[in-house]
Amino acid sequence: MITLKKTLTTSFVTVGALALAACGAEPASDETVAADESAAVEETTTGSTIVDVAAGDESFSTLVAAVTAADLGETLSAEGPFTVFAPVNDAFAKLPEGTVETLTTEDTEALTSILTYHVVPGTIDAATLIAAIEAAGEEDYTITTVGGGTFTAAVVDDSVVLTDATGATSTVTATNVEASNGLIHVIDTVLMPG
Repeated sequence: MITLKKTLTTSFVTVGALALAACGAEPASDETVAADESAAVEETTTGSTIVDVAAGDESFSTLVAAVTAADLGETLSAEGPFTVFAPVNDAFAKLPEGTVETLTTEDTEALTSILTYHVVPGTIDAATLIAAIEAAGEEDYTITTVGGGTFTAAVVDDSVVLTDATGATSTVTATNVEASNGLIHVIDTVLMPG
């Protein structure tokens, strides 16, 4: 699989932007990055794991707290490689009131299941994901998570949209945030395993 060396930090990732990212070019876009949802770290340093990168970006603070509560920090800091579809704080805010608190304090088993549903073994960069979606043709591309669950990816209105086991959707808003043990793709809704 191809690993891109540039980080794409746009608020809405279009298929055209993903294709440009594959070539290493900056996408032409008149859309601006929302200050509280930039979610993509401009530069990562060698040795920064997925957890380090997320911890260094305030828009992932709820995700980092959840990873800590589920005791997954060490796992996601392992060698990998992993691809993480990482929900930003606003994604967690879409859950029913009290859900995050319940998951992080009372139901860490369910929290672990939800978090590992966002992690895919190996490195799937934006170009590889788009190619897989295109190769799937009329069928959505199925992605298998480290926990054995699946979700699908498709292009909808020029954006990559993921559909979870419940039928809910999440849009990829930034791609190819590099870490020493994989990549992060930013999503706007928490995926549910079922």
